[in-house]
Amino acid sequence: MNTQIKTIDPSTIHFYSQDIEDPKFSVSDPNTLSILKEAVELLKQDNVISIPTETVYGLASNALSLNSIKKIYAVKNRPADNPLIVHVSSLKMLRALLPKNNNNFGEIPEIYEQIIKKFWPGPLTILLPKSLLIPSEVTCNLSTVAVRFPSHPISRALISLCEFPLAAPSANTSGKPSPTLASHVFTDLNGKIPLIIDGGQCNFGVESTVFDAIGSHGPVILRPGGITFEALYKMPGMENLRVYKKDFVDKKLEMGPTTPGMKYRHYSPDAEVILVDIDDKHKSRDVMDREIEKIRKNGKLTIGILATGTSYISSKEEYENNKSLSQGIIEYTLGDSMHPEQIAKELFKGLRHLDECNVDCIIVEGIPEEEEGLAVMNRLRKAASRIINE
Repeated sequence: MNTQIKTIDPSTIHFYSQDIEDPKFSVSDPNTLSILKEAVELLKQDNVISIPTETVYGLASNALSLNSIKKIYAVKNRPADNPLIVHVSSLKMLRALLPKNNNNFGEIPEIYEQIIKKFWPGPLTILLPKSLLIPSEVTCNLSTVAVRFPSHPISRALISLCEFPLAAPSANTSGKPSPTLASHVFTDLNGKIPLIIDGGQCNFGVESTVFDAIGSHGPVILRPGGITFEALYKMPGMENLRVYKKDFVDKKLEMGPTTPGMKYRHYSPDAEVILVDIDDKHKSRDVMDREIEKIRKNGKLTIGILATGTSYISSKEEYENNKSLSQGIIEYTLGDSMHPEQIAKELFKGLRHLDECNVDCIIVEGIPEEEEGLAVMNRLRKAASRIINE
């Protein structure tokens, strides 16, 4: 299969208002409209394509077509018990997917109303009752379905033009770092899908927050992401909000996950990842020094470092006045640990960059689990083969 990359400028897509019941939009660029229409035709024919969202690039297909869903699992080599998230472009579309009441009308649970009003469109996924319209393969035979309303203009416009929801997990080989650039998708899926829509780098850089307010553990964040715990906690009725794995665990839930990212190791590059999860910056750098020495003694000569805050190489060279420290080290600075949103945006890009540099292993500095830092550390713990928190 010939995989084409076609570029769209998101700024050429204009939504008229903040209304999300049945939003209207226009496209000012003929090339943009042409590519969108081509993508719609591919999706209507049960093809799988890659599209940008505000979180990561998604591998999109018709969420109501069993044939399309099977293709997603095959292309990604995704485990069959790892559910998918369904993406909608309006509340009207969402209601059509929900179980019908006595008036033949799908109702959104009341507990979600203020949450949706505040955070949709955006990087928030909510769990809802599943109707028979959604294939069981989407939810792995569970009674709930994970749904989100993306804010990226390209994904919003495409779903609206399709007039059906899209299943869209990250557009990567299962287990690898999620793609935040079209080039990342091409690296993983070239020859496996017909089209990648390039909309530039994703703004958030990590997947959506998955929030469950209707389950037995609710309200709970099942997967931290672009909408923070702090933001959700401020909402009415969220004073008992908890985070899975941080505040509680449930082995039964983990074995039959209701959402992606709960059961399997994720986000791992080819190189071994060592997470140094130590709050004290000076102690953290001392531990990194020792790890680098051990790694080199074991014959691994090329080491990647994902630094947070100041550059590891520059700070060590300045302190030691020893330029040889940088030999065999390739560094990618994620951003300032006091601004976790910067680190979230660069995390997967940094992991992929160091992998492309063929490093033998990657050492990553942890950050505080506050705001977007909670999502960053969730991804790093899943990517790491070893965690140092002495």
